[in-house]
Amino acid sequence: MATEIRTLTAGNVWKVLVQPGDVVAEGDTLFIMEVMKMEVPHTAPAAGTVTAVHVASDQEGLDADALAVEIEEGA
Repeated sequence: MATEIRTLTAGNVWKVLVQPGDVVAEGDTLFIMEVMKMEVPHTAPAAGTVTAVHVASDQEGLDADALAVEIEEGA
């Protein structure tokens, strides 16, 4: 089952820590946004394999609820 990880709030992507093909565990940090000078980590809700990354490090001006990463659970 595919899981979509979306941005929690509007802001800028500071750092992307995964790429397609990476295997992640539940709770692993996938990317970090900068929101009003604060770091907001976005974590994997389940273990699986990253199938797509739709954001890039230093990307600016993302809206809240933007599709950022897709994970195939249990893969």
